[in-house]
Amino acid sequence: MDPKNLKIIKDKLLAEEKQLQDRLSWFTVQDKDNPDDFHARFPNYGDKEDENAAEVAAYSDRLSMEHTVETDLRDIRKALASIEKGTYGICQYCKNPIEEQRLLIRPTSSSCVQCKKKLKGEQA
Repeated sequence: MDPKNLKIIKDKLLAEEKQLQDRLSWFTVQDKDNPDDFHARFPNYGDKEDENAAEVAAYSDRLSMEHTVETDLRDIRKALASIEKGTYGICQYCKNPIEEQRLLIRPTSSSCVQCKKKLKGEQA
């Protein structure tokens, strides 16, 4: 992989990691024992019935967002670790290099386009 592109990708991953951590801090608390795990905070709007219903709805939304953001953060950290190990950009299935253009667009990709299509059933 072109070192210039690898630096672009790494910088992009680091910026996205920071953005996701900031987003999580708005509505979660980080687990003291596992820094990669976060817990959505239950909102407190009041004690009236409609406020309680709004709290439950908001908490449900927060749980869903927490899961999505944690998954994205995990993928970013996995990509950053593979950059450090020198294994970044290798398809986890066929072990061939992932297309640089794909990685520039989606830096957390862990499979090449051909393997991804096979996994999605788009190709025999």
